[in-house]
Amino acid sequence: MTGPVVAQVNLVVRDLAASLAFYRLLGWDGEPTGPHVEFHFPSGLRVELDEAESVRLWNSGSPGQQPGSGVIGTRVASRDDVDALWRKIVDAGYESRQVPFDAFWGSRYAIVADPDGHQIGLMSPDDDAHRHWPPRPAPSS
Repeated sequence: MTGPVVAQVNLVVRDLAASLAFYRLLGWDGEPTGPHVEFHFPSGLRVELDEAESVRLWNSGSPGQQPGSGVIGTRVASRDDVDALWRKIVDAGYESRQVPFDAFWGSRYAIVADPDGHQIGLMSPDDDAHRHWPPRPAPSS
């Protein structure tokens, strides 16, 4: 290893139960322990959700629940899966930040927001048949 490796992402959430319901729609599963839940992935990556009071136990400088402009990228098996998962999440009442579209790098791509405004990217594997240059602006609806 030559430098730091991403092993864990922590998101501060307002309501753990509401956030857990959203992430379960993505197929992530974890059991809450108080105001905390962990999702473990085969790659070794862990995503953890924490309510503000538990964050203060390990980050005294935490600004609390303030979603940023970052996107947590998730990969799904196919182009059709992007559309189907996006539809499932939007139909469940969650916000769409980016409708599904064919992105310039060759993936089908969409973005949804969890109950706290954290953005989750839904991306298919790249497909050279769908690459295009120069990039065009992403569709707004």
